[in-house]
Amino acid sequence: MPDMIFVILAPVFLFVFNTLTNELCSRKSIPDETQPSVFRTINVLITILLISAYVENIFTY
Repeated sequence: MPDMIFVILAPVFLFVFNTLTNELCSRKSIPDETQPSVFRTINVLITILLISAYVENIFTY
């Protein structure tokens, strides 16, 4: 059951963090050329965090 929660909430977390990243780029006036690298970095880090939490959750329960 907890693994289903991760599968359902992972896209929600990614969407929320992308929204927050977009707001960060807007407020800090980050140039358009560097915005894709900012989004890519944050998405990769959040994905690694979600995968590691998922694996830890699987082996804990």
